[in-house]
Amino acid sequence: MIKMVVFDMAGTTVDEQNVVYKTLQLAINQAGFEMSLDEVLQHGAGKEKMQAIVDILQDKHLEKSELEAIYNQFVLLLDEAYQNLAVLPQPGAIELFNFLKERDIKVVLNTGYNQETAEKLLGKLGWLIGGEFDALITASQVQASRPKPDMILLAMSQLGIEHGADVAKVGDSIIDIEEGKNAGCGLSIGITTGAHSYEQLQSAQPSFIIDSLLELKDLL
Repeated sequence: MIKMVVFDMAGTTVDEQNVVYKTLQLAINQAGFEMSLDEVLQHGAGKEKMQAIVDILQDKHLEKSELEAIYNQFVLLLDEAYQNLAVLPQPGAIELFNFLKERDIKVVLNTGYNQETAEKLLGKLGWLIGGEFDALITASQVQASRPKPDMILLAMSQLGIEHGADVAKVGDSIIDIEEGKNAGCGLSIGITTGAHSYEQLQSAQPSFIIDSLLELKDLL
């Protein structure tokens, strides 16, 4: 029986108009590269953002200092982008959260963002721990980010969930599905509202692929 659902944020439960990946693309291209948004999403979606830069530019053989400079520029550009950004819940998110709470199923948000970025997004939504969701786990809280299972295992520890089989992971990228499978989740579910297409998600062999959050009601 599913006792906890771990949701990715951007593209899954939060609609921030892909601003993070657009900003990541801008920072990379300002450093002299020509990366399309599709390339950024293909190689960087769902990952801790320094790791995303490393993976997107893996064939460029950059020095650590060069990669760090791109990351630092990304952080500055993202802070500027957030100043006037309208952030909204993905359709059905609040209804689904309420559905889960009524059934005593824990709601966890996890993300490849660092703590500061995640909290800025949630602040714009007005979502609170103990309100809309039960825990927030970010890449900066663990040693190994996705596809390693550390964020899900930390959430399980915090909320007293002993078995991965009692957990469902939901996300819009291949790496979300891989994270859920590596954590031994009972369900690892892809959703087509964000970074990756149905065909891309299918390549990770998820338990299910859905087109909207409310489809989870029938699966759970």
